[in-house]
Amino acid sequence: MKKSLKNIFIFLVFLFLFLPIIVLVIFSFNSSELNIVFENFTLNWYINLFDNRELIEAFSNTIIIAIVSTIISVIIGTLGAIGLHKYDFAFKNVINKLLYIPIVIPEIVLGISLLSIYTLFKLELSIYTILLSHIVFSIPFVVVSVRSAISNNVDVLENASYDLGASNFQTLFYVTLPSILSGVKSGALLSFTLSLDDVIISYFTAGPSSNTLPLKIYSMIKTGITPDVYALSTILLLVVFIVLTISILVQMRSIRRNSI
Repeated sequence: MKKSLKNIFIFLVFLFLFLPIIVLVIFSFNSSELNIVFENFTLNWYINLFDNRELIEAFSNTIIIAIVSTIISVIIGTLGAIGLHKYDFAFKNVINKLLYIPIVIPEIVLGISLLSIYTLFKLELSIYTILLSHIVFSIPFVVVSVRSAISNNVDVLENASYDLGASNFQTLFYVTLPSILSGVKSGALLSFTLSLDDVIISYFTAGPSSNTLPLKIYSMIKTGITPDVYALSTILLLVVFIVLTISILVQMRSIRRNSI
């Protein structure tokens, strides 16, 4: 009886989480533009999606910003985490505490602060200010993720590498980075996800000619979201599902190899 109630509870939780996504996917095939009642099955919205230049441009900007900001923030954040772990310097404890401020404070505060800085230095708001803003708020997440993966074993392996005659460059790329790769991957995934769906910070730092997919969808709320947005969202869900499936299969294959 207890097991049945537990399974029912788990089912209801997952239903609550995934029901909106299921509804979105279903209505992406709806022939009605209002998407209030499902009328007939159609693929027209997927075809018309590629004719919507503004939506495709916003989606392209979002992907480019997410990829570039992830790469830069992972490089800076990983090197910063290694430096904070290995070296002692003045105000190290202060920097460790300050890293948590962008994580803890509301995004609207960070967005207004970045806008004030851009205004102070007379920087024109554009897609580049959005990119710079995403790098700024992604770096602390990468640092925290990478530092959590650094253990005492990393120090032991690095010392052994130096004793065997390896240079700092060789030790970094062949010993340190492989040892903390799980933290780097987590930081990269978190950075990419945060950049991909950011609305508030992008809203304050975007120029009149720059747009991202979250901002585009947000601006359509007043007039009504068109079904081609549902189609694009469904395609994104499919891509994410494929990537997750491949990742799980690779992990299972790796586990099987290690167990042999």
